[in-house]
Amino acid sequence: METIYDEIEIEDFTFDPITQLFQYPCPCGDRFAISFDDLKDGEEIAVCPSCSLMVKVIYEPEDLDEYEEEMK
Repeated sequence: METIYDEIEIEDFTFDPITQLFQYPCPCGDRFAISFDDLKDGEEIAVCPSCSLMVKVIYEPEDLDEYEEEMK
C-alpha cells in the first residue's frame, strides 16, 4: 500500500499547457508532478521525482475541461 503525504485540490497545482504537467511544491524542494493524460485516465497520485513522497490530487473529471481549453 502506498503512503499518501497529503491531499491537494487540483486548483492548487500549477498547470503548464506546454508540458501538460500539473505541479505542486514538495517539502524536499522539488515539485510533485502528474500529467494531464494521467489525470484523464483516472490516475490521482502525483509523485515527487526527488523523494518518495506522493500526494493525492482531489478533482472531478469535469475539472479537466478548463485545462484542456488552455492546451488548444
